[in-house]
Amino acid sequence: MRLSKRISRSYAVVSLAARVYLGYKLISVREKRFGLRPRKAQRQRLRHHTWSANHFYDTAVQRQGLLIKLGQIIGSRPDLIPDEYIDVLSRLQDDVPPRSFNVIRRVIERELKRPLADLFDDFEETPIAAASLAQVHRARLKPSASEPEGRVVAVKVQYPGIEEIVDNDLQNVRLLLRILARFERNLDFTPIIEELSHNAPQELDFVNEGHNAETIAKNFAGRDNVVVPEIIWEYSTRRVLTMEFMEGIKITNVEALRRDGIDPQEVAQLVTDVYCEQLYLHGMFHADPHPGNLLVQPGPKLVMLDFGLCRQYDDTFRLRYAKMTNAMLRWDLPALVEAYKELGIKVKNPDDPAVYVEMGRAFMETSREGEGYANADLVAKSNQRFEKAMRANPVTDIPRELLLIMRVTGLLSGLGKHLGSRVDVTETLLPYTQAALDGAKMTR
Repeated sequence: MRLSKRISRSYAVVSLAARVYLGYKLISVREKRFGLRPRKAQRQRLRHHTWSANHFYDTAVQRQGLLIKLGQIIGSRPDLIPDEYIDVLSRLQDDVPPRSFNVIRRVIERELKRPLADLFDDFEETPIAAASLAQVHRARLKPSASEPEGRVVAVKVQYPGIEEIVDNDLQNVRLLLRILARFERNLDFTPIIEELSHNAPQELDFVNEGHNAETIAKNFAGRDNVVVPEIIWEYSTRRVLTMEFMEGIKITNVEALRRDGIDPQEVAQLVTDVYCEQLYLHGMFHADPHPGNLLVQPGPKLVMLDFGLCRQYDDTFRLRYAKMTNAMLRWDLPALVEAYKELGIKVKNPDDPAVYVEMGRAFMETSREGEGYANADLVAKSNQRFEKAMRANPVTDIPRELLLIMRVTGLLSGLGKHLGSRVDVTETLLPYTQAALDGAKMTR
C-alpha cells in the first residue's frame, strides 16, 4: 500500500472518530452549560446516532478491511447499542459491496494454478456473501465417480492486498487507543491491542481456518444438531477456501424461523448450550458468532460458518475459567476472587477485591429477570460502578483468552436480544461448569 493511501486511510478513521465524539460532546455541553432541555437533547442525540452510524457505514464500505469487522461487531449488539446504529451497521453482516468477479477470478486461478473453467463445472459470478476480508461464491465442482452431478460448494476468496490494509488498520487502532489512554489514564488498552494484533493474521490464513473447522466438527461429532461444513482441501490454499455448501436461515431472521416452524427460544437455548460446551468442555471455541456466521436449519440445527477466529486453550485455563464462572453463578465471593487471580487478572493493589467483585456483578446483575441477554440500562449502571472501582484500583493485565471470551459472550448477548431469549443463564451454565470441574462429559 502506497504511503499516500496509508495516510488517507488513517485520516479517514481519525477524522470520523473525532467528528462522532465532538458531536456527542457538543450536545452534552449545550445541556449542562446552556440549559438545553433533556427532551430536545435526546432528540439531538438520536439524530447524531443516525448521522454517526451512516458515516461509519459509508467509511467502512469505502475503506473496508477491519472497519467492516468492527461495524459487524457493533451491529450485533442490540442489547447495548442504540437502535439507530443497529439499523444501519447490521447491514455490514451480509450487505457489503463485493469486489468485481474479474478480481476474484484472478485470485482463484493464481492460488489454484489452473483456469477457473478447469476447476469448476459452474461458478456463480455474484457472491452469496461479502465481508471484511473475503467474499464467498457458490460453485459446482467437476463431476466425479462419487459425485456424478458435481458437488455444490462454497468458495471463500480473500481480497488481494487485504494484508496491507489490515496492517494499516491495526496501526490506526493502536493510535486511537493510545490517544484515548491519555484521557483515561486508569485504563490500560495494551491487552486489546495485543488481541487485535494476534487475531488478524490468523483470520487471513485460510489453511488455519480449515483446520479450525475440522477440529470444531470433530468436537461436535456426537451431536446431530450442530453442523459444520466439510473442507475440500484439493481446492483450498492460504487465500482460497472451498467447503461444503450449507443452506439455512440467518439466525436473527426471527420471522423466517417462525415461518419454517422453528421456535426462536429453542434456537436461543441451542446456541447457549453449544457455546457452553465449547468454552467449558472442549476448550476450543468459535470466536466470531455474529449473525452472518450462524444459520439455522429445521430441528433446530445450528450451522456454524467462518472459523478464521477460533481459540484453543489448555485444560488449566479451561478449568480455571469454569471455576470462575461457577463461583460467580453461586456468588461465592472468596472463590470468585481466588479464581480471577488464578486466571491471571491482575490489579494494582491485589489486596483490594472491589474490582473483582464488580467484574462478577457486571455479569450477574446486567440482565432483567426472564431475559437471557444484557440490558443496556443495567450495563450502564454496572459500568459506572466498575469505572469507580477501576479508578481506585486499576486492572493491569487481562489474559488474551479471557478478552476473546468476553467478546464472544457479548455477541451471544446480542443474538439473545434478537431472538427475544428467555434462557435461564444460571440454570444452563451451572451444569457445564460443574461438569468441567468434575471432569464429566455432558450430553444434551
